[in-house]
Amino acid sequence: MTSRVAFLVFDGMTLLDVSGPLEVFHQAGRLGHPYGTVLVSPEGGTVTASNGVTLADTAAPRDAGGILDTLVVAGADHLAAEGPDEPLLAAARGLAKRALRVTSVCSGAFVLAALGLLDDRRVTTHWRHAPALALRHPRVRVEPDALHIHDGRYHTSAGISAGIDLALALVELDHGAEAARAIARELVVFMQRPGGQSQFSTALATPPARSDLLRTLTDAVLADPAADHSLPAMAAAAAVSTRHLTRLFQAELHSTPARWVERVRLDRARQLLLDGHGVTAAARHSGLGSDETLRRVFARHLGTTPTEYRNRFTTTHDPAG
Repeated sequence: MTSRVAFLVFDGMTLLDVSGPLEVFHQAGRLGHPYGTVLVSPEGGTVTASNGVTLADTAAPRDAGGILDTLVVAGADHLAAEGPDEPLLAAARGLAKRALRVTSVCSGAFVLAALGLLDDRRVTTHWRHAPALALRHPRVRVEPDALHIHDGRYHTSAGISAGIDLALALVELDHGAEAARAIARELVVFMQRPGGQSQFSTALATPPARSDLLRTLTDAVLADPAADHSLPAMAAAAAVSTRHLTRLFQAELHSTPARWVERVRLDRARQLLLDGHGVTAAARHSGLGSDETLRRVFARHLGTTPTEYRNRFTTTHDPAG
């Protein structure tokens, strides 16, 4: 039986948000699990992606047929910056009512969130847009480090290429792990990519502190992560109690002091590794101390090891080549 999948596309959308999942579904069909796909746009006709490629003969929503098994909403930078316009919202609203499963890739989550479909649900989007999604839609439970999330009939994915991860997960739900694994092998991608989006973000997710007291402390940590930034030391430097300092961190940075300092040190260790330092030097100069502590922190936050991280992000060449 053929599963019907509609992709909601529009001017300015990111092409890989669509072409990546489309290829996954195409490969599923070659394995005997057909997906009937259709490109739908708010007005039908030709759509131009952000890279200038045009998609011709897209269907209008009224011509997309009846019940859909899956709706995929593509993303675009302007959705996070400006929000979706009314024609796009109207198209998404009508298609979502006819879909058994509703999904978004990257900032396509802003469309579903604007319709109220993601209220009180766990979702993800591109790490760069996650703070804006959480701020604009406070009822949406944004998880910025996930590659894709399934909550009820809604599935959301992280930035751009994570649409492939999402589509593989959908195929696995529909036809089992072996089908998804065969497609991943054919496309030469991970069946389940190690780590989350924090591997790719280059800045801490927390906003700057508002109060002068906390800003002074956090600036000192950022300037020298390897110094003594224990809770008692920071409280003494700020001339406040440890309890009061903990409350300030929770109120302004939504974190404990220890957890925030650990993320700063992790960020510094990542940069040291990418700059060519060894694991031991990265652990020492970042303030994480030992190789074992560095490995535990990498595993907890990034789902990988320091050595794997360095090998993956320092070169595009095969080390054995």
